[in-house]
Amino acid sequence: MNAPRTRVQRRPVHGVLLLDKPLGFSSNQALQKVKWLLRADKAGHTGTLDPLATGVLPLCFGAATKFSQQHLDAHKQYQAVLRLGQATTTGDAEGEVIQSGPIPNCAQADLDRLSLLMTGPQTQVPPMYSALKKDGKPLYEYARDGVDVERSARAIEIFKLNMSCVQDEQLQPAIKVEVSCSKGTYIRTLGEDIAKALGTVGHLRALRRTQTGDFAQAGCVTLPELEAMTEEQRLAMLHPVEALLPNHQPVMLNDEDAARFLSGLRRRTALPDAPEVVVYAQHPRRLLGTAHITAGELVPVRLLNPIEIEHILTQATSACP
Repeated sequence: MNAPRTRVQRRPVHGVLLLDKPLGFSSNQALQKVKWLLRADKAGHTGTLDPLATGVLPLCFGAATKFSQQHLDAHKQYQAVLRLGQATTTGDAEGEVIQSGPIPNCAQADLDRLSLLMTGPQTQVPPMYSALKKDGKPLYEYARDGVDVERSARAIEIFKLNMSCVQDEQLQPAIKVEVSCSKGTYIRTLGEDIAKALGTVGHLRALRRTQTGDFAQAGCVTLPELEAMTEEQRLAMLHPVEALLPNHQPVMLNDEDAARFLSGLRRRTALPDAPEVVVYAQHPRRLLGTAHITAGELVPVRLLNPIEIEHILTQATSACP
């Protein structure tokens, strides 16, 4: 008989872990694996990566899940390999080849000119193989059923685009693409647009997210590295909850005002108006939540509860060497 499975004892864990998502994992599969390793009782992520994509995937635990939406608007950076001459159903290597085209003779000067033309504000039609929903159903489910759904073009922006001629993993003609872009940009669609501009078709063979907001790949940890760590070492990999709030103006409150703030009450302040502030209490310094300052009032927006605040303080103490 098989031995009974040991039930994992969950615990409160708070913070942000930067995972280098492995190839073949969905974002949720990666999240659940790390959640299990940390024995965390609450987890979420700040947006998804396709299974065939690797790279920076911020995972939120405990109180950090309250602010995960703040990161959805962050700018992103990617590296991709675009194979020329073949289009697939999905726009990447997961799909079936549905069209072939010529292999253009691309000079670097041609790619540089195209990069300039494709940089800046523009619109992009989301691909059918995406998690966007129509009538509550993901588009990729319609696509798998052979149904093409009309999609509206969405405003995006390409901030920087670099391209160079390479060969892919099968030594086929390809283009290496390095792009910095706004939220909502589909790199598979960008790859197809690049191929079209070169007079052919194409699909992505590889995709890696190298940065999202202030989170870069240099600060990421891999699943094998996490698995080899002790529990204390895993906790030490967590960034504080406020790492999700880099552009919020910090406001410090004394203990009396902190208690009023946590009760949801507005308070008068001499500080200038600010649309986004992150609020701390003093002695010891501790995160209370987010707010905005309007017409001389500090108005609570998202609050931690006292139990979460106490857990964060305890976690920080236990993580100290």
